[in-house]
Formats: sequence, C-alpha cells, structure tokens
Amino acid sequence: MKIYDVENFPNPLRVRIALAEKNATSNVEFVPVDLLNGEHRTKAFLAKNPLAGVPVLELDDGTFISESTAITEYIDTAFEGPSLMGETAKERAVINMMQKRAESMVLDAVATYFHHATDGLGPELETYQNVAWGEKQGEKARQGFSYFNDVLAQSAFVAGEQFSIADITLYAGLVFAGFAQIAIPNELTHLVAWQEKVAKRPSVAA
Repeated sequence: MKIYDVENFPNPLRVRIALAEKNATSNVEFVPVDLLNGEHRTKAFLAKNPLAGVPVLELDDGTFISESTAITEYIDTAFEGPSLMGETAKERAVINMMQKRAESMVLDAVATYFHHATDGLGPELETYQNVAWGEKQGEKARQGFSYFNDVLAQSAFVAGEQFSIADITLYAGLVFAGFAQIAIPNELTHLVAWQEKVAKRPSVAA
C-alpha cells in the first residue's frame, strides 16, 4: 500500500493518525507530493485523484482511494484494533454524524477561511479568492468551536465515550485553525482540555 500525501497537512494528518491508532503505519509506504509546486495538478496525479487532493491511497491491486473518510474506513476494516468507525448500528450512525459535523463545521470551514481570507498557499495556487466568503466561513468555524465545546462537556470524546474518526477530524481541524490563526477562546474549557488530551495520545504525539 502507498499513500500519496503532504506531511502535516490537515487531511493527510487525519489518515496518519488513523494508521497509528491501528498500529498499521509500517504497512504503508508514504509518497510525498510536491503540492506547493503544483504536482497535484499534473496529469499523472490527476489520474490517481481527479479532484487533485491529498491524501490518496493506492492498494496493491492498483486501486486508488481518495477522500480521508473513505481511506480511514478502509484502514479501519483492513487492520486489527479498536474500531474508529463504530461496531454497532447506533455507534456507526452517531460517529458518522459527528464526523460529518466536525468536517463541515470546523475543518472545512477553516480550510475555506485559509484559502479565501488569507494568502493561503500563495498566488500561484490560490487562483480564485472570495474574501467575504472566507471571513464568513471563519465565523462558522468559531461557532463550531462553541458547539463542540458543549458536546465535550457531556462526553469524553466527540461521538461518545470512545475515540473515533470524529475525534481525528475535529483534532485536525483545530490544528489547521491554529495554523490559520483562528484562536480557540479560553472560555471553551472543555474543547481546550479535549485537544490537550488528544494531543497526548501515542498516535498523535508521535
């Protein structure tokens, strides 16, 4: 198996944490993509993922899988260890719901803010920007912080009492928010404490 990615970028981070949670990192060869010089837009890379995003998982039979959630689902099924996606029907549904909320309310909102309301990855890559839309998404991310602070006041993790893909997505979103200089208000104590707790997990700290 190969994973084409950019180390420390938000979506690749999600997949790397999932691999580490399943003790499967050594089963994968990481292939760096020179995104800053446009490798993700070349014909060769677009043949792997026509949406030009990282990460991309290449299986031994030549199948390419993109989208972090899909890759994580493959990893969760292919390797032993506690499930990141849930085991019962209820667990899977709740985790799916909360993962989607973490993605849309925080990670994707931060990404839109970064690419539209800041210099982003620079003028050669940010070929279209809508600053007003970016600022609106930055506010959406801040509202997302508040929402998840309330969630984490009631449970140990985002989708209940077990660590899951929903936690991975939210954590990556908060890391990205820090990079984009969207601060978490100090009064959101549950969210801050959760972030500190997750940062200490072996899959993240390593």
